[in-house]
Amino acid sequence: MSKNTLSEIKKNISQYIGKEVIIKADRGRRRSINKEGILDKTYDNIFIVKVVDNGEERHLSFSYADLLTDSVELKLKEDKERIGVI
Repeated sequence: MSKNTLSEIKKNISQYIGKEVIIKADRGRRRSINKEGILDKTYDNIFIVKVVDNGEERHLSFSYADLLTDSVELKLKEDKERIGVI
């Protein structure tokens, strides 16, 4: 896994901060999550999605490597365009 590739993914995602997204994450053992939220922040190794779950605001964090390995899928809510892939 190239550090250069991960930085390209981060750069791609950074332009969508504040946009509504759909996140689908495979958590293993037949557990997966499908949530709608707002891409909140990006950091060196992770990005944060803010979701409202049962009336409670939560922040979920994912790594760029999760996108690279397809264990997490991130799409724009408005047009279902997949982001964070190169």
